[in-house]
Amino acid sequence: MGDEGRALLYLPFLNYFDGNLDAAAEMLAHPHTVPGLSDGGAHVGTICDASFPTSLLTHWGRDRERGTTFALPFLVQRQSRATAEAVGLLDRGLLAPGYKADVNVIDFENLNLMPPLMVHDLPAGGKRLVQGAHGYLHTIVSGVKTYADGRPTGSLPGRFVRGEKPQPREGASP
Repeated sequence: MGDEGRALLYLPFLNYFDGNLDAAAEMLAHPHTVPGLSDGGAHVGTICDASFPTSLLTHWGRDRERGTTFALPFLVQRQSRATAEAVGLLDRGLLAPGYKADVNVIDFENLNLMPPLMVHDLPAGGKRLVQGAHGYLHTIVSGVKTYADGRPTGSLPGRFVRGEKPQPREGASP
C-alpha cells in the first residue's frame, strides 16, 4: 500500500531456491554463460529488462554482502564483448581500431537504480515498467555523445543491426 498504492511487491522465485544467489553466481562464473536478459518486450508490464546491466554491475561487482563477487573488468567484458560474440557481432565489444565501440562513462561508486515505475504510455494505454539509474555520466554511440552529465543530448546515431557482423580487419575503420 506504499506510495499511495503505486508501490510494487517483488517476489523472486528463480535462482533463489536456497535463499541465496549462489547458483546464479556459479552460472555467471561459467565460461559458457553470457549475462543478459530479454524477452523482446513480451512482458514489459511485469519485468524491466533495462535495469539488468546496472543490477549486474552493482550487485555482482560492488554491493553483494555474502557470497561471490566479480571484478568490474570481468563483468564489463562479459556484458559487452562476450555478449556480442555470442550473437555473432564480432565487430564490437572492444575498444580497438576498426571496432564499433559504444562507450559508457560510469561513476561506479554512485551507480544505483531508482525505484521501478509503472507507466501507461503504450498504444491503448498499455502499461510497462521503467526503471532509471543514477551514475551513468556520458554515453557515446558511434562517436556521438548521446548522454552528457546523465541527460540525453537528443542525438540518436544508433541503427538497427540485422545479422552477424565479421571481425574488423586490422587497420579498417568502422
